[in-house]
Amino acid sequence: MATPHAEPELSGRRILICRPEPEASRLASRFRAAGADVRILPLIDREPLPETPERRTLILCLDEYAHVIAVSPFAARLLLDEVDSWWPQIPMGIRWYGVGAGTAAVFAEHGLSPQKPPEGWTSEALLALPSLNDFQGERVLLASGENGRELIRETLEARGARVTLLPLYRRFCPEYSPEQIQETLETFAPEAIVTLSGETLNNLIALSANSSHNLYDRLLIVPADRVAEQARKAGFRNPCIPGSLADNDIVATVAMQLDGRDGGSGKAK
Repeated sequence: MATPHAEPELSGRRILICRPEPEASRLASRFRAAGADVRILPLIDREPLPETPERRTLILCLDEYAHVIAVSPFAARLLLDEVDSWWPQIPMGIRWYGVGAGTAAVFAEHGLSPQKPPEGWTSEALLALPSLNDFQGERVLLASGENGRELIRETLEARGARVTLLPLYRRFCPEYSPEQIQETLETFAPEAIVTLSGETLNNLIALSANSSHNLYDRLLIVPADRVAEQARKAGFRNPCIPGSLADNDIVATVAMQLDGRDGGSGKAK
């Protein structure tokens, strides 16, 4: 368990976390335990989509699917809640997958044995799994948010799978007053910003467009090469990918990068 002096090099450092809740507050507690001054400004929020007869039918036909994939821990939790509502026992013979360790952990806590990428936490890493390499018309259920990336569906269909999308929630950017934005971006003036999705980064760029910030030279924590490239194109000079998206790894990466040290679990991109 982390102690207040576990990461003394973060003492007084100003960290802005743009994750949704409750993940933002959980990560903030880790940074504060390391001595950092933290602000939370979620730039993605999520709400479950209302149930429809079509979605209920998909859940009732769960036993017809050979593979079930969840793209996020939130998607996995919502899916399991619905499965529990309609199935007294989860059907046997299904292969479960999580895009990353956090998503797989939600399935594992439910007594399932999910597969996850041995390294990485992206759609690309998941698609490298041998069990997702070749299909003979097998059915795949893909639990996700509304209007997400199409890479998994398109790739699996090209490999012979019959993919059914199951959107369970929608993402949106919360509204903030000009005073809130000024206080967070200009007055607080973060030294490091945690933006763990491309959509979060886009919302940060849009939100800060009319402020007099100078965020482009700050440390920007991003989840993958794709988002690092997106950040560079937007003008950010210091995007960095942590060794994993676990809270401890994110904190350790920020500490190393702000201290100006090389190596460790973080890699500047």
